[in-house]
Amino acid sequence: MPAKKPDSSKTAKPSSATANYVLPASRRNVTLRRDPTRVDPMKLKLGKQSARHDPRNLMLASYLKPDLPMPPLTCDLTGKVQTWGMMKNDDLLDCTCAAAGHLLMMWTANTGSEFTPTDDQIVAAYAAVTGYNPQTNSGDNGAVEVDVLNYWRQTGIAGRKIGAYMALEPANHTHIMDSVNIFQGCYIGLLLPKSAQPQIKNRQPWSVPSGGPVGDGAPKSWGGHAVPVVAYDQRGLTCITWGAPQTMTWGFWEAYCEEAYAILSEDYLTGKKETPNGFSLQQLQDDLSDLK
Repeated sequence: MPAKKPDSSKTAKPSSATANYVLPASRRNVTLRRDPTRVDPMKLKLGKQSARHDPRNLMLASYLKPDLPMPPLTCDLTGKVQTWGMMKNDDLLDCTCAAAGHLLMMWTANTGSEFTPTDDQIVAAYAAVTGYNPQTNSGDNGAVEVDVLNYWRQTGIAGRKIGAYMALEPANHTHIMDSVNIFQGCYIGLLLPKSAQPQIKNRQPWSVPSGGPVGDGAPKSWGGHAVPVVAYDQRGLTCITWGAPQTMTWGFWEAYCEEAYAILSEDYLTGKKETPNGFSLQQLQDDLSDLK
């Protein structure tokens, strides 16, 4: 007997009630990690030492004029970088220098000529700041963010210097949005909790556990980590870490961010007389000249 053909009238049809979710613009260029080892937290390194808050550091708040327009609700700077690279942060505790390298990539890509620091250049900066010995692998103990920023300003990383850096007010949403929008990114230091490990493994946003920042959710129960923030929207922020974008909620940033800095660099101001929001570059350079 010939087999009966399936009754098409009984074939399941998509429900009209299914939500047609559209990704916000700031998330459309965020791609999942392709290499499974990148989402195994046991194969990842950190490296940010405890913050050293130097009272001589300039504060971003001192340079924001009262008539400064509010930052846009969303901002995403990542679209022109296709491959970020680990910059040895899978082998070394060099996240502070890897974060600098990722900012250099993004700044130069967005001005039309992407520059990618080599792993050797990132390791050389890490060694110069910390005393790490690449030949013996001794001294791999991580670094203090302001030490890296000062080295970057005075000596340069991968042959490129920054002009200055300014500390953000803790937990100030507008400041980090201003930093990403005006200064093309924000260099931050997180006190990662152990609860972030399964979120990485499962490719989930970093968020505060339901029990709050205690136990595995306690700040620094995993360790300190430096990352650049490169996008934000109303739901949270996106940083680059371990070679790929990683999202976090605003609550996570408030609970675990220990330090944050806006950076002034010619790498994103090339060919421009003013910053994107109409600041005079010359005025900024005059105001920050005491750091040179």
